[in-house]
Amino acid sequence: MTSRWASEKRRVVSAAQEMAALGLVTGTSGNVSMRLLPADGAEELLAVTPLGRPYVGLSDDDIVVVDFDVEPVEGDRIPSSETLLHVAIYRARPDVRAVIHTHSVFASVAAVGGLEIPPIIDEMTISLGGPIKVSEYAFPATQALADNVCAALGERSAALVRNHGVVGVGRDLGEALSVCALVERVAQVFVLASLLGKVTALPPEAVEAELAIYLMQRRSV
Repeated sequence: MTSRWASEKRRVVSAAQEMAALGLVTGTSGNVSMRLLPADGAEELLAVTPLGRPYVGLSDDDIVVVDFDVEPVEGDRIPSSETLLHVAIYRARPDVRAVIHTHSVFASVAAVGGLEIPPIIDEMTISLGGPIKVSEYAFPATQALADNVCAALGERSAALVRNHGVVGVGRDLGEALSVCALVERVAQVFVLASLLGKVTALPPEAVEAELAIYLMQRRSV
């Protein structure tokens, strides 16, 4: 039987496999989801990667569709253990259509160090909305972690998950994946600059101008 969300599931698989190919995760770590826009009056759903399945060989049928109470709607697999995080972001951010959680190395270094990454390159503010903040620690796969990450994320496009990794969001899966890749590059620059002994943030006036561009882009959707 063909799924009514076949194309959306295919896009989730493609994004998950590209995430792995970019080296943003290892093994079965990380997770990907896509908001499924409901018909009028219907409940909101999301398509999410399953728990513990390697990205190589991941198929459309492996993707699980759940509601915002994480109740299964379609699929036989167990949804990602971090599905609560994805749901919390969708509830807090109506503009978000895709969420990707990665464990990329340099961003995870900053997350373990509890280090917020200030605006250090122009692209960062324009694409991410300012600094990359670090959430308060909470145990994985809990509502507390989901709430803490939402607080750190705010209206920006990325946050560091304390002692854990990264979450990136976007208006579609391509944008969310680009956000996660940019976070890792910015984190690498940040860590290496810190080793040199000095991290120089952008001038406040530049951050203000670039933040206006970021907000304009979000409102144009």
